[in-house]
Amino acid sequence: MAWLNKHPGSVRSAAGLEWTLWRRLPLILAAGTALPLAVLALSWCFSPDAPDGARDPASLRFEFVLVGIVVLHWTLVLTAAIGCAIVILMKGPTYTADSYPMPDADRPQL
Repeated sequence: MAWLNKHPGSVRSAAGLEWTLWRRLPLILAAGTALPLAVLALSWCFSPDAPDGARDPASLRFEFVLVGIVVLHWTLVLTAAIGCAIVILMKGPTYTADSYPMPDADRPQL
């Protein structure tokens, strides 16, 4: 006995922007992660070293902002992926579960 059966009269909706975005999400995630990290690596390469090992507060703030941008980008991509998955599932075929007959649905007790 299958848990879910396709409804005989169900019709799938046409694919739209969700599949295009779904296929591009890995590239968007990789590019949005690599760009700020590349800028961060460049800032480390060209930052002057202090003799006592102290870091410039402005460069530290810049590094924290770049890390925050990466984390924000990940959450935005995850949110877009969840939205795409919901739309893809909603546009798919309809499923029906096993029916449960209500004892007094058509003729309520008086």
